[in-house]
Amino acid sequence: MTTETKSRGRFFGLPQTKLGWAAGSLLIAFVIMFFVNSFLFMPPSTNVLIPRTFLIFYGIFMMLCGFSAGVLGLFALIKNHERSWFVWLAVLPGAFVLFFLLGELLVPH
Repeated sequence: MTTETKSRGRFFGLPQTKLGWAAGSLLIAFVIMFFVNSFLFMPPSTNVLIPRTFLIFYGIFMMLCGFSAGVLGLFALIKNHERSWFVWLAVLPGAFVLFFLLGELLVPH
């Protein structure tokens, strides 16, 4: 077993591939955007000073970041045999967004 294979198979290490780092970066972007959305854009009051169009595009971009993090994380896990905890964690927003979208499409309101 080579040194590269040993370092790539470590769970507690950082990602070893560019795909793993891309998934982790999108994960961080999604988490930051999610918290900004939760605490800044969705206050308990109804008078929002931010234009509605901005909020729509912000939400779509946030969901795209989460979904992309999940897809890139899966590709890194399957194709590049990445085993970092950071990449495994990046798959969760993709599953969250997919679950959210399926719920919106399949369950009538």
